This record gives sequence, C-alpha cells and structure tokens, in this order.
Amino acid sequence: MKRRTFLASAAALLPAVELRAFAQLPALPLLAQHAAPASGTPHVVPAGEDCLGEHHSRGYSSILFKVLPNETNGGLFVVEHMNLVQGGPPLHMHLYQEEWFYVVEGEVAFQVGDSRKQLRAGDSILGTRNIPHTFSAISGKPSRMLIAFNPAGKMEEFLRLTAVPNPPVQDAAFFARFGMQLIGPNPITT
Repeated sequence: MKRRTFLASAAALLPAVELRAFAQLPALPLLAQHAAPASGTPHVVPAGEDCLGEHHSRGYSSILFKVLPNETNGGLFVVEHMNLVQGGPPLHMHLYQEEWFYVVEGEVAFQVGDSRKQLRAGDSILGTRNIPHTFSAISGKPSRMLIAFNPAGKMEEFLRLTAVPNPPVQDAAFFARFGMQLIGPNPITT
C-alpha cells in the first residue's frame, strides 16, 4: 500500500471530533519545560567543577551540575555527587523520567523497587520511571557518583531549591510539583 493511500485510510478511521479533542489536550508537564534549543557549542566542564561555577549541597553530598537541560533541549540533566556520605534522598519515584546512577568512587547502596543492591566504582543501575528508588553511601570514605535524568524534566529546578542551606519542606506536595511521588523515608539509612 502506498504511503498516501495508507494515510488517507488511517485518517478516515479517526472521527474529526476525536482529532479536535486530541489537539486540545494539554502538553505533558515535562514537555512544557523545554528550554532554548541546544547551542551545539562544545565546552569542557573540568573535574571537580560545576558547569556554571556554582555550589550545591544536599547535606549528604556536594552536587556539581555537569550537563544542563538547556544544553540538550530538555533531554538530559547530569549531576555529579561529590563527597557522598551516609544519607540520601527519601524513597521516591519519577513519573516522567528515568534516573541513571554510575558509581565513580566508593560504595553506594541502592534500593530500586523491592531490590537492594550494593554498587562499587564502575557499577551502574537504572531507576526507571514509576519505580521507587533511593541511595546512600556506605563505605568509610566519601563516595562519588554521576546521575543522569532523561528527560531532564524539572530536576534542575528541584535541586536548585533543595541543595541550599535552608531548603523548603520536602513533603508530598513539594515532590509532586516536580513530577515525582514521595514514598517515604530512606529505608537504607533508617
């Protein structure tokens, strides 16, 4: 069947009313967040530095922004956790993105769904959307880890608001603002 004939046949199957209703659906929250298109200009982010020269701390680690969402048209956000010590985020899940973890140094415990894993340098694990997950460093010395969010969603804004000396209360409503669901305390550290 030729493409033109196929498209005409497919269009005939969909009532015009349904097409109008579909066209009026609101965009997904993460799609509305796309920044300006990527510049295509390569730049190096030196080891131990944030791409904007900023400092962010979650209490259990220092965070360096390595790739910003506006560099990838919202497709990717990469952070590096430096000096990661015992502690970590509460058990949560992302509704619209995957979160990939790569341990660079040390040892980090993860809970993804009902499974607990202990990762060492060179190991990685994926926290897929709609699956609860969390982590905590476990070795005697601080660990270092890369985290990538795909798509970026609202994670840059979330970390900017929470990686400060006096962060806002991080309750279920706060997490929901950023496309996440708060499940409960970090079971690895309790």
